[in-house]
Amino acid sequence: MNETARKFGYPESVIHEFDHWLVQLRPAQVTIGSLVLVCKDDASRFGEISSAASAELQVATNAIETALGEVFENDKINYLMLMMVDPDVHFHVLPRYASEREFADGTWSDAFWPGPPDITSALELSDDQKSSLLEALRGAFAG
Repeated sequence: MNETARKFGYPESVIHEFDHWLVQLRPAQVTIGSLVLVCKDDASRFGEISSAASAELQVATNAIETALGEVFENDKINYLMLMMVDPDVHFHVLPRYASEREFADGTWSDAFWPGPPDITSALELSDDQKSSLLEALRGAFAG
């Protein structure tokens, strides 16, 4: 697996695997349910991904939006392709919330709504809350 996927906790953090993409739980949760969508192709530029990966991107984003909507009823989703530090093609997927969400014995807010998120910030989740998050999202993808 590529370096970027490993940095984001592969294989433990994998929520769902497509032929060309991995959906992983983002270790630092900017907003509750933050993900990383990592291309498995050997590509360091978006224009280098295969035609198959490009076609599957629509399938992956649709599945992400459905799963996050099921678990959190998010108001928006931000897909950020920054690629300044991690070399492989990937997106930070940040669900956005106009109001607080309750999950795993916690109340979570989007401190930056409706402006741009600060991806250097992170919510503080316990190990149990992270496990619950993985379980809920894996269940939403399986359902």
